This record gives sequence, structure tokens and C-alpha cells, in this order.
Amino acid sequence: MAMDATLPLDRYVVDTLMGDLVGHDRKPSAFLVYLLIEASDGGALSYTMIAERTGLSRRSCQAAIAHLERRRLIAVTRRAGNEAAIFRPVRPWRR
Repeated sequence: MAMDATLPLDRYVVDTLMGDLVGHDRKPSAFLVYLLIEASDGGALSYTMIAERTGLSRRSCQAAIAHLERRRLIAVTRRAGNEAAIFRPVRPWRR
């Protein structure tokens, strides 16, 4: 991702989702990972890539992904073998 690029976010992400994940769920790592997935434009990401880009441990990233999946905030397409998974943000507030 280019350093001068901007990431347009739904107002909901900042106004509601941030408070819900960070405050209520006490999972700030899940919010960081969600933002990274939003910025990835559907590209393949490995847990190592997510950890490097967020500054979190690989295990924290795995827990954040699991939490986001449980909350149905992301859809994960797992690929064969050691290939990176495809993470796609789900926006239930847009229904």
C-alpha cells in the first residue's frame, strides 16, 4: 500500500464498530486487523503479513481473525496448503 494513499471508511466503522470491538469486546487487535483487511482490497494475506503490517504477534492476529469471523465481520476463503487466505470485509450495516 502506498504511503500517500487514503482509505475511505464507512462512518459506521469509526462511530460504532471501533467502540464495539475495542470497548465492548475488549479486542483492539481485532479492530486493527479489520482495518488492514479493509485496506487490502481483497488481496491474499498470510498471518505473518498481517502481523508485520499491524505490529501484532502472529497469535494475536489469529485470535483477531477468529473473533472477526465469529462476529461475521469478515469472510475468509482458505486456500490449499501454505497459500495465504483471502480475507474480505463483510459490512452487515449496509444491508
